[in-house]
Amino acid sequence: MAVLNPLDITGRTILVTGASSGIGRETAILLSRLGARVILVARSQEKLEQTLAQLEGTGHAVEPFDLSQYEGIPQWMKGLAGMHGVLDGLVHSAGVTMTVPLKTLDATQVEQLWRINIFASLWLAKGYRQRGVNRGGGSIVLLGAGAGLVGVTALSAYSASKGGVTATTRSMAMELARENIRVNSVAPGYVKTEMTEDFEKGMTVEQVAAIVASHPLGLGEAIDVANSIVFLLSPAARWITGITLVVDGGVTAQ
Repeated sequence: MAVLNPLDITGRTILVTGASSGIGRETAILLSRLGARVILVARSQEKLEQTLAQLEGTGHAVEPFDLSQYEGIPQWMKGLAGMHGVLDGLVHSAGVTMTVPLKTLDATQVEQLWRINIFASLWLAKGYRQRGVNRGGGSIVLLGAGAGLVGVTALSAYSASKGGVTATTRSMAMELARENIRVNSVAPGYVKTEMTEDFEKGMTVEQVAAIVASHPLGLGEAIDVANSIVFLLSPAARWITGITLVVDGGVTAQ
């Protein structure tokens, strides 16, 4: 018998990293409106409380954690499951962006990018797959980026980390399929968030205009990406794993 609403996620428990702002916050809000319980994760307790105040429903939780300390993630997730119940899904929206030309790039900057964008992705999946952490399967959604698919000046280190998200999505999907865990990623184009507003402060008016012009459908909003993330978490995507869903207003179609 067909499911009446294949997008229904009522009663599911989803962990969302980067929930203090931008796409992570918008995803958490949307999940709550669709009936899910959300565990909000980021470094700032204050900002997470601000997100919590915007959620609908009950049973949500605020759990500050520094994901750059990635080796402690699996044990931390064990504790979360003990406190809040097993998980049905995970969204890794936390990320670091950095515009640095190669001539001034240093190892510390690259390490900062990879600790959150790649290493935390791997260790979150490692933590999620533990017995007693997930409900016998579920869905992991990682945040890639359009910059991981096309070349962008002065974003080599960032692009490498996001290209790594696309690659690790495929491999983890194959490894975790036997455990009924789906792994996908979403690669957004240029979305208006707090992060991109800070990014634009170092740009000229002409540079910002060029970015806007490169998006045939115009710039996106956080909700556009959140909709795609929730789709991949839902039963509607039950036969989808190992993909990178590009949500970029047509940039990579050119």
